[in-house]
Amino acid sequence: MAETIASEILKAVLKTLASKAFKTYDRSKGIHSELKKLETTLIKIQSLLNDASQKETTDEGVKQWLNDLQHLAYDVDDVLDDLATEDTRRKLNQESGAMTSKVRKLIPASFTNLSLSQRMHPKLDYITAKFEDLEKEKDRLGLINLKDEKPKRLYKISLLDTSCIVGRQEEIKELLAKLFENGSCTQNFSIVPIVGMGGLGKTTLARILYDDAEVKKHFELKAWVSVSDQFDIFNISKVILQSVKGEGNEFTDQNLLQVALKNQLKDKRFLIVLDDVWSESHEDWQTLVSPFKECAAGSKIIMTTRKVQLLTKLGYVHLNHVQTLSHDDAVSLFAQHALGADNFDSHPVLKQYGEGIVEKCDGLPLALTVLGRLLRTKNEEEEWKELLNNEIWRLGKKR
Repeated sequence: MAETIASEILKAVLKTLASKAFKTYDRSKGIHSELKKLETTLIKIQSLLNDASQKETTDEGVKQWLNDLQHLAYDVDDVLDDLATEDTRRKLNQESGAMTSKVRKLIPASFTNLSLSQRMHPKLDYITAKFEDLEKEKDRLGLINLKDEKPKRLYKISLLDTSCIVGRQEEIKELLAKLFENGSCTQNFSIVPIVGMGGLGKTTLARILYDDAEVKKHFELKAWVSVSDQFDIFNISKVILQSVKGEGNEFTDQNLLQVALKNQLKDKRFLIVLDDVWSESHEDWQTLVSPFKECAAGSKIIMTTRKVQLLTKLGYVHLNHVQTLSHDDAVSLFAQHALGADNFDSHPVLKQYGEGIVEKCDGLPLALTVLGRLLRTKNEEEEWKELLNNEIWRLGKKR
């Protein structure tokens, strides 16, 4: 098989740059230069992968280099989530034209917030810097461009289809129960944490909860904010206000903004999703939630995060982390993407190789999806066998 797994992950990153959401907003929102810089760096790395795939079995340094590339793909998964949300907002605007404020209240905040560039700048800078560090390692590792060719035409990302979600039924059931309980919290609102490493599907779980029919009936106000590594209190507050009121752009002062938000949330039961929170600052958190104090009892904040430090400071000690998929669910997810089926029954010759590949993915949905798509057009036994024997997916165990 000419393409390595690392190359396939890199293609997934490049798909983000070719997505309709980026193409629509990169120039108008001032992120075109960042995207071009990232794309240039990725193409340079892509040109090194043929050499890296030949050396990784004997060179520990190259193994680690490929391992770092693999794990960086999980960061890009968060960007894909943000873009899918932004792309949905654009399509809704095209289909329905000008929306009334009443309708806007029913749509996640990040659908109506137009400051995509502000939120994406730090994340793009972070990802680009990480990829640049990898590219600079080529001289030390002796990696060279073995084949100077332009990358293939890239596909565009699609929006989340929750009908294709595999497993997670018990986790969804438990999280829904937490959303509906009032509990013995000293405040009128409480946090429902969704914690886990990148690539496990935390944002997907949050979206399923957010779109649940009973959840929509239970909460009077709803808002969705993509937070990322820049915990901008003003911007987060503005997005929430825009979602629950349909406006908020007129504010330039944080204090006045939060007073307005407090008035909107007073005596109302709300659900707010804070997706991809990286902050560990207890002080910043207290400032952010100060307008929430007079809300109706039973209000909830869903927080998706990889970090437990802030939650621990807030008294959430016993956290249930999102788990990897069970073997059966992992097989089902992989088979859906590789074969368009729920299992290997209709492809007995490929079954042993498919089972082996699933085992190497360690139950990570992102890895299962990427590998399944890689094999979608490959039905020869030797192609599946070659992928099974590729050592790159065992590298994570060496960290």
